[in-house]
Amino acid sequence: MIDSRTDAARLMFVGDLILGADDVRSHFGDTATVLRNADVAVGHVEWPHTRRGQVSSADLPAPAAPPGNLAAVRDAGFAVATLAGNHIFDQGQNGVEDTVDTLRAEGLATTGAGLSISTAREPAIVEHAGVRLGFLSYNAVGPRESWATTSKGGAAYVRIHAHYDIEMASPGSPPTEYTALDAETLSAMCTDIRELKERVDVVSVSLHKGLVFERARLAQYEQPLAYAAIDAGADVIIGHHAHILRGVETYKSRPIFHGVNHFVTAYPAAANPHSAASGARTRPTRSPILSLVTPDHEVENFPFSRDARQTMIAFIDADERGVLRAGFFPCWIDEHGHTTRAHGRRGEQIVQYVRDITAEAGLVADIQWDGMRAVFSTR
Repeated sequence: MIDSRTDAARLMFVGDLILGADDVRSHFGDTATVLRNADVAVGHVEWPHTRRGQVSSADLPAPAAPPGNLAAVRDAGFAVATLAGNHIFDQGQNGVEDTVDTLRAEGLATTGAGLSISTAREPAIVEHAGVRLGFLSYNAVGPRESWATTSKGGAAYVRIHAHYDIEMASPGSPPTEYTALDAETLSAMCTDIRELKERVDVVSVSLHKGLVFERARLAQYEQPLAYAAIDAGADVIIGHHAHILRGVETYKSRPIFHGVNHFVTAYPAAANPHSAASGARTRPTRSPILSLVTPDHEVENFPFSRDARQTMIAFIDADERGVLRAGFFPCWIDEHGHTTRAHGRRGEQIVQYVRDITAEAGLVADIQWDGMRAVFSTR
C-alpha cells in the first residue's frame, strides 16, 4: 500500500505520455508501483500511434509512434487515456482512429479524440465500488488542424482568442499578450460537463493548456477556463502541455492542478527536435518553440530543461459526495529518461518548487509534505 485512506475511490493523473522509443516500458521507472495502487489511473497519450499515418500538421508534427507501445500504458496500471492535445491529428485521420482503437483494445477507456467532434466530446465513464467516475478532455492550445469537426477527426477543444499589442513607443519591442475564451466552444465544454454530472458522481476535466516551458506564469485564459469547468460541475481539473510543472489551487472546494508536466518522454532519437538525427521529423518553418528551451544534456535524449525533470502523479480521493482530499506524489526523470518516485531530499525539493511556483502565479494552496506525498486542502 502507498498510504492509508478511506473507502473512497483514489484517482491518479499524469500528464503527457510520449511513447516513441523501443524500450518504452523502462521509461515508467518504478512509478507503476504507485499507479497500480490507484482505483483509476489516468494518463494523457500525446502522440498518434499508427502504422498508417500521414503528416497532417506543419506545427512541429509528432511522428507516428508504434501502436504496440500503448500496451505499456495498460501494463503501468492506467485505466483511462485522455487524448485532446495539439498532436493527436499530426498523423491524420488514420492516426486518430488507430490510437483510439488500440487503446480500447488494450482495455483503456478514452476521451478527447475521435473521428468527428461528437465522438471526440464523448466522456469516458468508469465505476469503482459504487462510485461513478466521468472523464472529459479538451485541447485549449490548438493548432486548428488538431480540432475535430463534423466531418474530420481530431480533438475536442476550447478555442482561445489571442491578441498582441505593443504597449510602449518602441516598434519591434516584445508585445503584451492578451488571451480570452471563445464563447461558443466554452459553452460546448460546459454543456458536456453539466450533462456528464447528471450521469456520474465525480467529473474530471483534463485541459491541454498553458505557456510552453515558462516557469509559474499562467496565461490570462487559464484560470477562467478552469473556473468555468468547475462552475459547470467539474470536481477536479488536470492541466498539461507546458512541459514544466505549474501551481495548484482550489476553487469552490475543488482542486485545480494547473500543470502536472509530462510524465514519460520516451523519444526515439529521430523524433527529438534537438537531435542530429531529427531530419526524419518534418521541421516547422514558423514555430519558435525550439528556441525557448535549453535541453538538459545530462538526460539521454531529453529535449527539455532541468526543471522539466520534475513531475508528479496527482491524486484525489473521492466518493459520491465529491472530492475528499487532493495531493501529489513528486517524481523525477533520471539520467536515463526514466520517471522515478522522488523520495527524501529530492521529493522535498520538488514539493517546495510547487509551493514556490504556486505563490509566484498568485495562487493560494497550503501544501503539506509528509515525506511520501504532498497534500493540500480542498476545504
